[in-house]
Amino acid sequence: MNLRLHNSLTRRLEDFVPQNPQRVTMYVCGPTVYNYIHVGNARPAVVFGLLARLLRRRYSGVVYARNITDVDDKINAAAKEAGTGIEAITTRFARAYHEDMARLGVDVPDIVPHATEHITEIIEMCESLIASGHAYAAEGHVLFEIATFPQYGQLSGRSAEDMLAGARVEVAPYKRSPGDFVLWKPSSDDLPGWDSPWGRGRPGWHIECSAMAATHLGETIDIHAGGNDLMFPHHENEVAQSTCAHGGKLFARYWLHNGMLTFAGRKMSKSLGNVMILHELLERYPAEVLRFLLLRAHYRQPLEWSEDTLAQARATLDGWYRVLLDHADVPVEGDELQVPEEIEQALCDDLNTPAAFAVLSGLADQLRQAADSQARRQRKAALLGAGQLLGLLQDNPEHWFQQTYSSEIDPDWVDDLLAQRVAARAARDFARADEIRKRLSERGIVIEDGASGTRWRVEAANAVVP
Repeated sequence: MNLRLHNSLTRRLEDFVPQNPQRVTMYVCGPTVYNYIHVGNARPAVVFGLLARLLRRRYSGVVYARNITDVDDKINAAAKEAGTGIEAITTRFARAYHEDMARLGVDVPDIVPHATEHITEIIEMCESLIASGHAYAAEGHVLFEIATFPQYGQLSGRSAEDMLAGARVEVAPYKRSPGDFVLWKPSSDDLPGWDSPWGRGRPGWHIECSAMAATHLGETIDIHAGGNDLMFPHHENEVAQSTCAHGGKLFARYWLHNGMLTFAGRKMSKSLGNVMILHELLERYPAEVLRFLLLRAHYRQPLEWSEDTLAQARATLDGWYRVLLDHADVPVEGDELQVPEEIEQALCDDLNTPAAFAVLSGLADQLRQAADSQARRQRKAALLGAGQLLGLLQDNPEHWFQQTYSSEIDPDWVDDLLAQRVAARAARDFARADEIRKRLSERGIVIEDGASGTRWRVEAANAVVP
């Protein structure tokens, strides 16, 4: 089966054909590390991390880079507010980002370049653009002259007027045109800076990614991906400066963009005050619930985020984990795990995760209906193999149902009450047993009596801390 991806540059679904099947290259824009990221920032890491897994199944060599922006005006502002240097801010929040991604089941990329480690390459790219007539120096700045690149706007499909409005350009006397964008800018003594031919300064945001991509992946890369909010001006500017710096070579052959998260139908953004911090959500919800929801809609579509959609995600995962719990006695070794062809086929259709989840649900039904031990073993291996590729069903089923939406709920407290309930039932004190069940139920804890004993789980939407 062919892998087909929607290329934002051509605006159509295309067969993916790498320039070198032995070295498939992909670059994904990572975070600017001045604070904890909001959950929307996690979507590209989760979605395109899954794409990297799929590529590794199909090609012997994949080089995946996801950068860290560790020099930026927002970082400067955060450091000034904290009364510290930028390294203290960037080190803290880069570490937090990596830890949160690991909890979400996101694989570590092959390369995690930091902008501050590529100042030499950035300066060299600026010099190349000046020498070729695509950039100019003015008052300590280096600016890209968009008039020298006729294809400017092709990626985003914007008119010149729309681009000027969308970029919120700074009108400055040193610019030849209002749309010209900064490659290098001067730094005052109280700001981080590096020596350059244009004086002490620091890079602009856009050229950081171009320099890091070229350094680690080459002048032409197979896939460049990120959120659709980056298409303009960030990715548009990357195309211009990279193409011109490399003598007209194509920068990225396939462009992929994920849709934004919405809350009550409105885009999640700091300006609207509806941002949800991933680090905090990971303390309240099982990580797989968040991962499932981030993959639930097709990656190019908007994704509605709410308490209801979180509860629906938990309910779906509960159903799949219930099947695994009911088949806990069926042995499956790691080398037996397999990814059913239907799962890979769905993902090869432009990462169609809704279709993949439909297949996963069918696999759970097949396991539930399996009639003999061999069928149960094969179907459990297929369900777990599919889950492994998707980054789901990685928990122990018993533990899954004891997870709560709050780390303050004490499992020992629950187990103690259940022991009291067992004793009450043994003494035929059914009133006391019912009282304990009710007490647990009021706190969102569901108990289930079976032949193998009593199980308990948290009904997440109703959980209350005791």
